[in-house]
Amino acid sequence: MKPEKDLGFTLQQVQDIVDEKVGLEELRGMLRLRRAEPETAMAAAGARLIQVEARLRAIESEGHMPTNDVVIRSVPSVRVAELTATAASFEPEEIGPVIGPLYDELFRCLGSAGITPTGPGVAYYEDAPEGGGRISVHAAVQVSAPLQDGTFRIHDLPSLGRAAAIVHRGSMDTVLPTAQALARWIDANDYQSTGYPREINLEFPENRDDWVTELQAPVTRA
Repeated sequence: MKPEKDLGFTLQQVQDIVDEKVGLEELRGMLRLRRAEPETAMAAAGARLIQVEARLRAIESEGHMPTNDVVIRSVPSVRVAELTATAASFEPEEIGPVIGPLYDELFRCLGSAGITPTGPGVAYYEDAPEGGGRISVHAAVQVSAPLQDGTFRIHDLPSLGRAAAIVHRGSMDTVLPTAQALARWIDANDYQSTGYPREINLEFPENRDDWVTELQAPVTRA
């Protein structure tokens, strides 16, 4: 194999390969790293494309989103097990890569502890203590188990009191138009949002396009 600079190697690396200063295993490792870089870039570009398409749909449907699916409901306290991490912002492209691994780890922890979820997942968000637009991401699921702090936390998630709720169907990568429809309904009906919406995972089959998620935004009268 003739090494080429357009594979991403520096001139010095190319010279070392030509001079046989690089062993076969080291060369394999270098090539694997080069292969991983475009794969990562393609995945990131794909995620950005999904967000761009969601924003375009939101713009195109401005003023035409259905609002009769929004209801005001009372949201009681619920016991959950959860793990928490921090995202750079509340944008879906920042939340997604954080909350997915959190849920994977949470379910592993619950399995090891012999705890079976008794209800749907409940994702909720708060401004992170360090500020700067960062968000504390809480990946939670309803359980019936004693309170605890440890590898994961079991606690009683406080009631939202009154919340405006809307159902989103599809991957959470495309939630933006639904969230914007909810925000418009709140403004148009003389309510005021008092926090970030909770996300209740009503149905989450393997195909994410078939997910059903309820957004619950805490509200008061404006």
